[in-house]
Amino acid sequence: MKTVLIPTDFNLESTKAIDALVQNLEGEKLNLIFVHAFKLSDSITDMLMLSRRSRDYENVSDEFYSLLNEYKNKYQGNINTIGIEYFYGSTVAAFKNFLEAFDVDAIAFLKDYKFTPINKYSINPKYLGERSGCKVLNLNVMKVHPSENLIETKIYEAEMQEVNA
Repeated sequence: MKTVLIPTDFNLESTKAIDALVQNLEGEKLNLIFVHAFKLSDSITDMLMLSRRSRDYENVSDEFYSLLNEYKNKYQGNINTIGIEYFYGSTVAAFKNFLEAFDVDAIAFLKDYKFTPINKYSINPKYLGERSGCKVLNLNVMKVHPSENLIETKIYEAEMQEVNA
């Protein structure tokens, strides 16, 4: 079973990484963790309230949660769990500890995905991910064609070859 970290800004576009991961890691049972990184504030009050960060989960829309549930149902045989976590810190050493705590095997980045900070303390996870020493997967979003379209195309091509013969 592999644990894959997927950096996100909770844009619905970031969930497309699930399709790409299932296709690229075919046959693997996956634990997926969507993570958003925040640098720590200099404010003592913010530091004292760090354990009460439930308001950060307000950044996750109901549509995002729904889409994650749809993916979990769609790929029941491939996905064990899908979770959402936050990383608080800005050093590679702290990020490595985070990766170790969740037993992360790889970090998945979607190619051409534009990260958008959700608040002033958001960190683009690309910098930490690339320097962490953890395996990085750069994923292309592939379109999955329904099998019936492929069959119809094959039948049509066979019919056209018979007509032309």
